[in-house]
This record gives sequence, structure tokens and C-alpha cells, in this order.
Amino acid sequence: MSDTALQAAPRLVWGVSALLLAAGDALSSRFGACTVRGEVTGFSRAGSGHCYFSLKDADGAAASLRCAMFRRAASMLGFAVRDGERVEVRGRVAVYEARGELQFIVESMQRVGLGTLYEQFLQLKARLEAQGVFDPARKRPLPAWPRTVGVVTSLGAAALLDVLSALARRAPQVRVVVYPSPVQGAEAPAALVGALALAGRRAEVDTLILCRGGGSLEDLWAFNDERVVRAVAACPIPVVCGVGHETDVSLADFAADLRAATPTAAAELAAPSRDEALASMGVLGARLRRQARGRLDSHAQRLDHAAAQLARPAQLVLRHAMTLRHLDGRRCAALAAVLRHAERGPLTASLQLRRAAGQHLDRAHARLEALGQRLAALDPKRVLARGYAWVTDAQGQPIVSARALRVGQSVQAVWADGRADAQVQNVHPDP
Repeated sequence: MSDTALQAAPRLVWGVSALLLAAGDALSSRFGACTVRGEVTGFSRAGSGHCYFSLKDADGAAASLRCAMFRRAASMLGFAVRDGERVEVRGRVAVYEARGELQFIVESMQRVGLGTLYEQFLQLKARLEAQGVFDPARKRPLPAWPRTVGVVTSLGAAALLDVLSALARRAPQVRVVVYPSPVQGAEAPAALVGALALAGRRAEVDTLILCRGGGSLEDLWAFNDERVVRAVAACPIPVVCGVGHETDVSLADFAADLRAATPTAAAELAAPSRDEALASMGVLGARLRRQARGRLDSHAQRLDHAAAQLARPAQLVLRHAMTLRHLDGRRCAALAAVLRHAERGPLTASLQLRRAAGQHLDRAHARLEALGQRLAALDPKRVLARGYAWVTDAQGQPIVSARALRVGQSVQAVWADGRADAQVQNVHPDP
């Protein structure tokens, strides 16, 4: 055909949507309904009820097939799908026009067996558990009030931002030290072990958070590596492990001192809320103030009662005087009764009675005199009468030590017969 004829022939130009639709129709007509076997990876269930995941070959090949299972088919599943499981899905091949991607629309799914990675997960878990790596007795409690928290994760991970945001919100007083390490890929296990060892050697943090965001079983496989698991168990610092989402479980979770459902939850477990702590301290402070005030009030009442007793010696004298009058009345009555009896008795009995009454009276007078002397000894003026003086300051407060005086200070001296105002010229305290 000549060049002129080629130029005259009509040229077929496809639109993007038309080409994708034609490709989808060609795939549907070529394959129809078919069954695919593979391992589940990256399984997620959207809020709409639709499920999305990928299938890969069990031999570790790089091939991956994106799958979508809509809500109607997902509601008929008889088991919970987990990453690493080997399944058979039946459906049709289609093209997702919005992204121009090949996908498999799943109509039904059945479990075939455990995937290779999941089998390795279970085998390693059983072996480490038998060796006591996951023993609950070796787990340590987290410090109640950490000053510094360490974070082992990738600098570019969203998990680091989640942890830093949670700590800044809950405990802004806590210092954060980041030990960067890749969290995915072939180099991740050795890097994670090195970061954990570095944190242990530097011993500058109170609690260590090991975290990363969610992903498939392959994405999280670095945290199932035996080297990483043993490094977590051997770390001298208490470790909180927050890897993946709430449904993701890694062997590092079992080895850590505490497992958190997410990186944000790990930050919340590692550092208590400052606002809650301040509120608790406020309650304890109020309780302490009430108890101290009650104790002080009780001692003040006892002190006032004792001061009242010391400040009123006249009442004590009055009570003793009343007792003496009562005893004297009883003595007089007894004496009168004895005298009446003596008048009727012999003279000898009368003399004996008078002698006994006199002796009793003498003892009573002696007791009365002794009580009077004791009472007089309590009189402050008796002390002053012996040559002592009572010195007070300008406010009337007693000065009981020469060291309390100052040169030029005005004082007042009180004697038994008067008082005098004086001024201090020299002070000579004893050494």
C-alpha cells in the first residue's frame, strides 16, 4: 500500500475510559469466572463493609493481585480473614477504571491453610515461648512518672508523629529521645536491634516505645524477626510495643513489657496525663490541708484548756478552801458528838476524848497550814519578793534570754512592790 493510501485510511484513537472498558470486557470474556489460590496480605475492612486485600504466591514470588470483596460477599464469610492465610477465592478479573489497575472481584472465599509466613510466625512463637522469652514473670512495670521517654521507629513514619502528638498533649513535661531505625525491609531487623542496644547503653530514658503503623504481615515482619524479639526481651529499659493497628499482633508484642494496640496507645501508656495527675494532686493537697487544720485546731483547744487552768490559780485555791471547810465542819460535828458522849462517860474517857480531839485538830491545822504554804508558793509575787525581777519588752512579752536583748532597747522590770522602765546599754550573754 502506498504512502498516499495509508494517509487516507481512518486512524482509530481510543479514549482512556473506552480503552479500559474494552480491556475489562476482553478479560471478562477471556477468563470468565475463575478460582485463584494465594496468601492474603494487607487485608482491611472498610466502614462500608467492603473488604480489600492482595493475594500473593506462597513461594515468595513478587507477583501480587489486588482483590476487592464487596459487602454482600463479605457478609457470607464464615471465618475471620487474617494476613498470611492461604485461601482460594472465586470471582472474575476486572479493570478498576479509576486507577487503571487490574483487580479481582471476589464472590466467595474459603480457607486452604496457613501461609508460609504465618506458619513461620507460629513456629517461632512456639519455640521462643518454650524458651521462656515470653514469660510473664520477667515483665517489668512501667515507671509511674517518667522524665524521659525513648522512641524506636523510623523518622519518616506516621507513627512517630502520632507518638509525639500524644505525648505533647498528655505529658508536655516529658522529654522525648528518638532512636531512628527503618521499620520495614531486609535491613530493618539489624537496625532495630542496634537502636534497642543503643538505648540500653546510653540509659538516658525511663521508658522505651517500639512502634510503627499498620501494614500487611510482610510489612510488619521485621517485628517478628527472632533477633528483634530477643533484643526487646533483653532490653534493660521497660519496653512498650505499639506495632500496627489493634488487630495486628507481632512477636515483639509478646516479648515487650507491655503491648499497646496502636502507637498512640503506646504513648498514652508510657506517660500519664499531666492534667489527671494535677487533679489528683489537688485532691490529695486539699485532704492534707483539712487533716492538718483539724490537727492544729485540736492542739489549739488543748493548749487553750491548759492555759486556762494555769491562768486561774484562785479557782484552785477556792476548791481547796471549800474542801477544808467541809472537812472542818465534819471535824466539828464529830467533836461535838464525842463531847456529848464524853459528858455522859467517866472523866477519864472525857479527857481521852479531848486529847484525841485536840490531836485531830492539830493535824487538821497542820494540813491546812501546809496547803496554805503550797498555795502561797504558787504566788508569783513571792518569787519576786526574794529579789527577782520579771523583765518584759515594750509589748509586754517576757524576755527569757539575754540573747534576746538589743542595745538601746526599752524594757520594763517588774518587782514585787512595783515596776520600772529601763533601757539596755550593754548586753553580756554567757558563752
